[in-house]
Amino acid sequence: MNHRDTENTERDPISAMVIGAAIEVHRVLGPGLLESAYEECLCHELSLRGIAFERQLALPVDYKGVRLNCGYRLDIVLPGKLVIEIKAAEALAPIHDAQLLTYLKLSGIRTGLLLNFNVPLLRDGIRRLVL
Repeated sequence: MNHRDTENTERDPISAMVIGAAIEVHRVLGPGLLESAYEECLCHELSLRGIAFERQLALPVDYKGVRLNCGYRLDIVLPGKLVIEIKAAEALAPIHDAQLLTYLKLSGIRTGLLLNFNVPLLRDGIRRLVL
């Protein structure tokens, strides 16, 4: 099953709003900064737009009936709606998709955005994944 769904953001207004905020951050800052800077600025932009979110949300792992705190944290979450994973990598790799899909599975949230800010045009660094 192919989980990439980049062409359907027009039917998902929440993803579209977040992508708009990310594009604004990228327009102002450009590529070349650390993930933490993009995360901070995207959170500020989401706040300016009145979009409720949680940041660095702990993500436990349920293993054989035991809930384990393995230190995983979700970059940004729109509770119950969207997981946002921020990258500042040379290029997105299949492992980044796998990471986000695992976060979706563990969190119970169906939709995620993978945003790589280290690209000349942000649209080339956006992946929308759906379980």
